[in-house]
Amino acid sequence: MRIEENYSLREHNTFGIEAKCRRYVEYSSSKEALQVAAMLRESSTPYIIIGGGSNLLLTKDFDGIVVHSAMKGRRISGCQVVAFSGETWDDVVVASLEAGLSGAENLSLIPGEVGASAVQNIGAYGVEVKDLIEYVWVLDIVEGRIRGLKGCECGYGYRQSHFKEAWKDRFLVMGVVYRLSSVFNPRLDYGNIRQELERMGVTQPTAQQVREAVISIRQAKLPDPKVEGNAGSFFKNPVVGKEVYERLAADYDGMPHYPVDEAHEKIPAGWLIDQCGWKGKSLGRAGVHDKQALVLVNRGGATGLEIVALCQTIQRDVYDKFGIQIQPEVNIV
Repeated sequence: MRIEENYSLREHNTFGIEAKCRRYVEYSSSKEALQVAAMLRESSTPYIIIGGGSNLLLTKDFDGIVVHSAMKGRRISGCQVVAFSGETWDDVVVASLEAGLSGAENLSLIPGEVGASAVQNIGAYGVEVKDLIEYVWVLDIVEGRIRGLKGCECGYGYRQSHFKEAWKDRFLVMGVVYRLSSVFNPRLDYGNIRQELERMGVTQPTAQQVREAVISIRQAKLPDPKVEGNAGSFFKNPVVGKEVYERLAADYDGMPHYPVDEAHEKIPAGWLIDQCGWKGKSLGRAGVHDKQALVLVNRGGATGLEIVALCQTIQRDVYDKFGIQIQPEVNIV
């Protein structure tokens, strides 16, 4: 087990924010995880559980314990992919494709770790990981025991789960079991995947070619956190009632949208922000990426509070223009 005092979290958040915690604890086995759980139960010190930090915005030093999983390893049996929580998510996508399994290719190059995939319900290009999750193996901190939770028990919704709400900081994620498919069923109609495949000269794509198209799209519009700090998509795409969508569509010709069900439509938050004139603009040392308005960036030396101020200003402008509340996808601590 790794334990550090007065520890810098700069390398544990992709915004590159400098913040410290009182104690950093990292477990790499089930035995160590049980020891961590006992430590947390017996201490009155507050704690938070983090993954790779790709969905995290730190606004100040944390006067408590930060817990992280370094559990590594994965195996594939038939259509089942089992991965420990500290594994890099995209490595699991690569291994699955190499094993002839598809279903996760649209989620290629999403930063972060396996444990966070189950907590955040990561999603992209018409696919959400909840549709692939069979079980989440967790350590119940309160009860001190390891248990398996079926995917259907985890309260998954759009970028939501019980792990983020009702069960927040109750469980240490040990591993995730994904159920993929040996039969490729391409999902090409969300975003620019079909157009990118056409640009590549591909008419009947393989799962690997869909992955390559997704990677090309992501790299073209998303900044490298090592160059410009960011957490990818900062805001959730709002889901609105059909009548709200129809009213706005009458005023904004060509407004992009994606049907959710018979009564709701999803409108890209990036488009709303762009319409408010924020793409490429800055507020102090925090800014909006010039190629994708959904991404807030650290222009250099920005604090978490500066990024929060930009977030709130954008939220206000979108609401004033469209009457729509957009919410952060990023966890703000």
